[in-house]
Amino acid sequence: MHFVNQSHNYDHPWSHVVIGMWHKYPNPKCTHVVSIDVLDRSVDPKTGIIRTERVLGCKQKAPKWIVKLFGSSEDAYVREISFIDPRTQNATITSENLSLSQFATCLEQIRYSPSSTPGRTIFSQTAEIQARMALWRSAADGLEKWMAQRFEQNAQLGKMAFTDVLRRLWEERERVQAVA
Repeated sequence: MHFVNQSHNYDHPWSHVVIGMWHKYPNPKCTHVVSIDVLDRSVDPKTGIIRTERVLGCKQKAPKWIVKLFGSSEDAYVREISFIDPRTQNATITSENLSLSQFATCLEQIRYSPSSTPGRTIFSQTAEIQARMALWRSAADGLEKWMAQRFEQNAQLGKMAFTDVLRRLWEERERVQAVA
């Protein structure tokens, strides 16, 4: 089993970051994400929590040994469920791979919360990656290592892409306000 953890502070208030979440894709820095389908969105009338369920379609080139062993293709799908709580200003996103899940799982959790520094938002991300092949331990270790490396690469691209989205959204907003 492999674990990946990272955190980052965005120089934007929580409300801006949550709006930016919905504008992250498509993105030239994250070309591996090729489609996003919203399956469900609801608001709990008692709590005000917004729940969204999506499926992301990705194109990921896997090493030849993985393709040969598991018969996979470049197409991969991820299920994502987010909860946005405007009252507590917490946003949590959980995601898990749907593709090849009988062989390996990647369970990711992201949280956005206000920083103690006004106008900043704390981003924290954890991922648990586990191969499910007890008989082939060396193949399982290789698969977990590759998945962890790919996850870390995509996480770095995602952070850069999201920083660009936030900058673009709020520069555009400031430009419009200056004209008005």
